[in-house]
Amino acid sequence: MASKSKKVIITCAPTGAIHTPSMSPYLPVTADEIAEAGIAAYKAGAAILHLHARDPQDGRPTQDPEVFRPFLERLHAETNAVINLTTGGSPHMTVEDRMRPAMTYKPEVASLNMGSMNFGLFPMLDRFKDFKHEWEREHLEKSRNLIFKNTFQDVETILRRGNDNGTRFEFECYDISHLYNLAHFLDRKLATPPLFVQSVFGILGGIGPHPEDLMHMRRTADRLFGDAYEWSILGAGRNQIPLATMGAAIGSHVRMGLEDSLWIGPGKLAQSSAEQVTRIRTILEALNLEVATPDEARQILKLKGKSGLAL
Repeated sequence: MASKSKKVIITCAPTGAIHTPSMSPYLPVTADEIAEAGIAAYKAGAAILHLHARDPQDGRPTQDPEVFRPFLERLHAETNAVINLTTGGSPHMTVEDRMRPAMTYKPEVASLNMGSMNFGLFPMLDRFKDFKHEWEREHLEKSRNLIFKNTFQDVETILRRGNDNGTRFEFECYDISHLYNLAHFLDRKLATPPLFVQSVFGILGGIGPHPEDLMHMRRTADRLFGDAYEWSILGAGRNQIPLATMGAAIGSHVRMGLEDSLWIGPGKLAQSSAEQVTRIRTILEALNLEVATPDEARQILKLKGKSGLAL
């Protein structure tokens, strides 16, 4: 059960979607910066690149497919990485807006949030006081009264349209109920094995980052999905490396990147997502675990192949 593969897939999310640019000088914003961040993460060992885009003027999240195009073209040409596009975008966007990049480019993988939830980013206001753009402070403040909407209809719409394009999904599960939601779509054959289950820990509004929370997710996924899934761990903030290490030791894949954590150590900002990938790769190899190449990840997850990207 859980990740049957003997090789560990490293997913990297280098584009800092849930954080604001002012929080770290190392967050990529422009297309060139995002491309360079992705290339560096790939060279460090990431098989999958999970990508968002930003308005190059103020760093605001955008789902305009034309903003994605320049860095997708470079990443497609200069790496063999699996391209994974967000359908999450921002909680403030409609589902139609959130789907635009994935519908345009038909990636091998797209993310899919598996349930509506409170998504509390406002505690960051206690740690960060100065912002370059006023939208950043507003973005965090508004999360006090924000539901990240992912209804059954929303999820079904994304699944049907993605399935029609040959796109498979990184199922982002922030709580136990999200696993049950996924089981519902598996029963209806709208989600098909192998399920790539990304367990997300440490976001206020979702499951916590305690090791017992990780094990509860594992036990529940094993019971619901048996050998029909591949398990991956996303720890937010300071939980990134510890939870990935615990997960990998008991059979999970891992996700790194500045989208999920700005840090490389206590009080120390990571200078790149590649630095985080390098750190977890060192840990994986110390555990005598092998890191999957992009083509091995494609085989494990039964993806359609690099040539399926519509550029």
